[in-house]
Amino acid sequence: MNFIDKAFSLNEKSLNVRAQRMEVLSRNIANADTPQFKAQDIDFKSVMKGASEGAVIPTNPMHITEGPDQTSDGLKYRIPFNVSFDGNTVELPVEQAKFGQYAAEYQTTLSILESRISGIRKALRGE
Repeated sequence: MNFIDKAFSLNEKSLNVRAQRMEVLSRNIANADTPQFKAQDIDFKSVMKGASEGAVIPTNPMHITEGPDQTSDGLKYRIPFNVSFDGNTVELPVEQAKFGQYAAEYQTTLSILESRISGIRKALRGE
């Protein structure tokens, strides 16, 4: 792995997870009127914690196990504040607020990445 891959691998994973999060929220919003639809979200911290720890190779298959509620993609069901009569757990105002928050976080990650690229570019030019 060269230095560029090392410098940007965590940012790449972060952007991918944030994009997946926005897709999940878009799916939630699109299904706000679908009976029995269960709202989901991605646990960003757990996914990024797994990415930052790197690949761990167990010496025994029983050393590293995932719990019953943990998945490698971090997808979890959201617990609603209010129960709907049709079993749908999507709360439109909550989903819209989360979407705005996640969009801002995505833009922030892009700005940080742009800043890092600019710094590396300046270093390579000798500025």
